Amino acid sequence: MPTIVHIDIPTDDLERSKKFYSELFGWKFEHPPGMPNYYLIETKDLNGEEGVRGGMGLRGTPDQRMTSYIGVSSVEEYARKVEMSGGKVLNKMPVPGWGYLAICLDTENNIFGLWEENENAK
Repeated sequence: MPTIVHIDIPTDDLERSKKFYSELFGWKFEHPPGMPNYYLIETKDLNGEEGVRGGMGLRGTPDQRMTSYIGVSSVEEYARKVEMSGGKVLNKMPVPGWGYLAICLDTENNIFGLWEENENAK
């Protein structure tokens, strides 16, 4: 069953946001190579087990908000399902070496993402 696999947090100040989330929730941040303004986030649930993964980067537009990504077997297949269910696909793109994503709107104008893991994405 598709579930939330990633949250993306836009920020105006990476260091301030890292400090806030690490002090508040104990989240760990890793700076991946080749992504100068982006950090991967590691979370744990209340039992200390691995939680939802995430990322944090500089805000792209003034209205950009936190987005949850649902892991799916195929972004193409689920993008069609979004549209057949009355939603909209705003953008689809590869994340080279990581996978494919699509940014979507549900029927209530809430933004969410689809994520397909694929190391061969180009």
